[in-house]
Amino acid sequence: MNSKPIGFFDSGVGGISVLKTARAIMPFENFIYYGDDLNAPYGEKTEEQIQRLTLAAGDFLYKKGVKAIVMACNTATSAAVIMMRERYSIPVISMEPAVKPALFAKGQILVLATPATVTQARYLGLIERLCAQDRVVSVGCSGLVECIENGRMGEADVHACLGQCIPAIGSGHIGAVVIGCTHYSLVEPHIKSYVDHAFDTDCVVFDGRHGTARRLEQVLFEQGLQTEGPAPGSEAFFSSCGDKSIQNFEAVFHHFEP
Repeated sequence: MNSKPIGFFDSGVGGISVLKTARAIMPFENFIYYGDDLNAPYGEKTEEQIQRLTLAAGDFLYKKGVKAIVMACNTATSAAVIMMRERYSIPVISMEPAVKPALFAKGQILVLATPATVTQARYLGLIERLCAQDRVVSVGCSGLVECIENGRMGEADVHACLGQCIPAIGSGHIGAVVIGCTHYSLVEPHIKSYVDHAFDTDCVVFDGRHGTARRLEQVLFEQGLQTEGPAPGSEAFFSSCGDKSIQNFEAVFHHFEP
């Protein structure tokens, strides 16, 4: 048994969707969350900037004595997961857009992610390995992370932003939407309602946060790092922006339904 905390980080509030999903299946674990909202969004930055910020976040968590790090950010994963795994002697769990399970749906697959994610070699390599180029429509949703970070998470705000990002796709049927950014998980119902209305469909939504949480649980078990009860685990929140952001993180954590 190992009661050390597990560290999660994201460019802001989005990774809390992964944290809450992990909490649902690992009730006895202790978690530390770091949101780098001072530098959000990562998805609009260069690869070098993302790598530098990612390593700084990883260092913050490592110095807190965590037993594993979860990169609860698709953009950070795409740019820096190899560097992270070379840097630390503890498990580093990454995100991946859930394109593979989405291939079982009928029709075209709409992948919504940050502009940086959909242009990174890691993501493009995933699409190529799955031979999914003809089915996947990749959309870099510029502005949606900022909208969510600023607390504009109502349906009207999300729909307005998506209307500026998602192109006309023609006659192809959209059968699935892949949530490729952990921020977007916080407004998943609004994303589905927009796509269903815009493309006259009833899409299935796939979100990689579930697979990431299950992978974390598996790695902890395989390496003998899991915490066993009887006491429930704890959460501690940190932010590069200070107390106001921490209060927001706590509120989102308590209200989000995984």
